[in-house]
Amino acid sequence: MPVMRVLILGSGAREHALAWRLRRDPDLTDLICAPGNPGMAALARVCPVSLDDPVAVLALAERERIDLTVVGPEAPLDRGLADVFGRTGRALLGPSRAAAQLECSKAFSKRFMVAHGIPTARFVVCETLGSALEAVDGPRFGFPVVVKADGLAAGKGVVIAANREEAVRAVRAAMVDRQFGPAGSRVIVEECLTGPEVSFFALCDGTSAVPLGSAQDHKRVFDNDRGPNTGGMGAFAPSPLVTPELSDVVMRDVVARVLEGLLGERERYVGFLYVSLMLTPDGPRVIEFNVRFGDPEAQVVIPSLKGAVAAAFHAAATGHVLDAPMAMDGHCAVGVVLASRGYPGAFDAGKIITGVDRAAALADTLVFHGGTRQVGGELHSAGGRVLTVVGRGTTFADAMTRAYAGVSCITFDGMHYRRDIGARALAAGC
Repeated sequence: MPVMRVLILGSGAREHALAWRLRRDPDLTDLICAPGNPGMAALARVCPVSLDDPVAVLALAERERIDLTVVGPEAPLDRGLADVFGRTGRALLGPSRAAAQLECSKAFSKRFMVAHGIPTARFVVCETLGSALEAVDGPRFGFPVVVKADGLAAGKGVVIAANREEAVRAVRAAMVDRQFGPAGSRVIVEECLTGPEVSFFALCDGTSAVPLGSAQDHKRVFDNDRGPNTGGMGAFAPSPLVTPELSDVVMRDVVARVLEGLLGERERYVGFLYVSLMLTPDGPRVIEFNVRFGDPEAQVVIPSLKGAVAAAFHAAATGHVLDAPMAMDGHCAVGVVLASRGYPGAFDAGKIITGVDRAAALADTLVFHGGTRQVGGELHSAGGRVLTVVGRGTTFADAMTRAYAGVSCITFDGMHYRRDIGARALAAGC
């Protein structure tokens, strides 16, 4: 590929991490981020565009003569962005709307897994309030039990209910109060699996795939996994629990079956596939799929990818067989999310942020913007998850030290973060 003009779609820390890594790729000649954020503006040209409008995104790619469009968030894929690009033959790294239902509809995903022999938790899809209440009341699952909104809920549509009262409250919040909007019009009730959770990533070209790496996320808002679920308060990579043997099992029993199952339904899966796994006493079980890179996992995995990343992404997007393995560079990485007061509920915004440049100047420390806005000469908070500070080192202890040294440089009113990101890796003796 003699010319590589790349467009990254999104405005969060995941997309900032993609921009940071692609900017260091020898095949890259031009990088555009849309709509982007202040951190990405230091690496690329940023262009305003509505990701809700696939036609407008296509027009931007055509106007800028883009060779490859990389999709960060899931919502544009659910709106059929890949289908619009596909009709023009323009390369886009992301699955079709039909294939994206692996993430965008948990009911579709669970039924797909059963149909194609992918190991997952026992479940029931509930179309009505009555059927959902019956499912949590019945003896099939017991307690704790998991209640999930069917559609996209920004990573917050899952409740692990310890008892009947909590389960009923979760069902009613989704189906009656519509806490997650249309996403909660139906729910999935499933057994609560036990074991450590890991995130596994693969790059798919429609017929084959290569592993990209692994991580462990921290969903709960407070230390020691307390408080409500969030979109993610931090992550570390690689997961010491994902051995080469486990990677082979996931590629064979999960990723390959996803590709084969969709091909059987006349769909090709192209793009990143994120497999959320529970390592149960009975073996790995899929909790859910994401049809894009995770956030905050992207911030700790993507900067460590070795090789010609842009060329590999382009090969996948254009359906060429991925015969060259990809790998991380051997560094340990710990990423700490700095969140706004109130997150994951209603949060403050517009707070002045200081110290980002000082943190980023530290050795082996990266700062990725998630929810920020430039106002004159000042950086302001503009989201629930504002920044991710990533430390890298030869050990997890080194990476943690560098990440939290970076965190200590940054301040904004109401800033909160977990202080135990990476501790699980240390506990595993890594």
